[in-house]
Amino acid sequence: MEKMKLQELKAKTPTDLVTFAEGVDVENASTMRKQELMFAILKQLAEKDTEIIGEGVVEVLQDGFGFLRSASANYLPGPDDIYISPSQIRRFSLKTGDTVEGPIRGPKEGERYFALLKVNTINFDDPEKIKHKTHFDNLTPLYPDARFNMEIENVQTKDLSARVIDLVAPLGKGQRGLIVAPPRTGKTVLLQNIAHSITANHPESYLIVLLIDERPEEVTDMQRSVKGEVISSTFDEPAVRHVQVAEMVIEKAKRLVEHGRDVVILLVSHARLSGAYNTVVPSSGKVLT
Repeated sequence: MEKMKLQELKAKTPTDLVTFAEGVDVENASTMRKQELMFAILKQLAEKDTEIIGEGVVEVLQDGFGFLRSASANYLPGPDDIYISPSQIRRFSLKTGDTVEGPIRGPKEGERYFALLKVNTINFDDPEKIKHKTHFDNLTPLYPDARFNMEIENVQTKDLSARVIDLVAPLGKGQRGLIVAPPRTGKTVLLQNIAHSITANHPESYLIVLLIDERPEEVTDMQRSVKGEVISSTFDEPAVRHVQVAEMVIEKAKRLVEHGRDVVILLVSHARLSGAYNTVVPSSGKVLT
């Protein structure tokens, strides 16, 4: 039986995806949005007995079941989401934010979504190994005792900002930091340099760049220049969406920390995320700042 990883499909450009869709007999491929096209391709592959390996981040809903949301869709609900049954969630103690991979099947008659058949890995680990993990809320917060080295050993690098950070404001593992500066002074570029330094000097760390209320072209620039995971909610999205994306990112980070991973979140911008939370919080008569 042939195998196909969902991530391989998602990595294709829109043009390549349309060509691939036409190759597996998807009708009207050029008129579909990317997520609809993915769904149609997966349905065709499932009918041809191709084993599809799906991956995503769990979002557990109030009714007990959940879905694997895609990072490429910024965890927005879509037709290519993968359904997880309540029994699987209970068996593996899955929580919102867990990254799960496993074989999936196509939707049966009357169903709208693909369904997860089996759990192969949870947070990039064997499910049997993680039964004795410590819940994030039970972990002990400590002062940083290890640091991130920002300077990249490369004579061609002319930007000295990473070296300056090492000297003036060294970054520790487990520390919170805030860049305070006037507009148009290069805050985003500095964050990009920090991201490059972490991927170069600390490849064991899981890097997430979260862009809230930014322009779409800035998101594209960040995706092209940073090797980590880039999640965004652009300025045309409602405040509720900004909050939802931020909550998914922090939950994913918590689950990875429970598994002993180092996680770095670079947030652009803190002020806009605060504004989104202010909008979402029910009115109490107080002016929130």
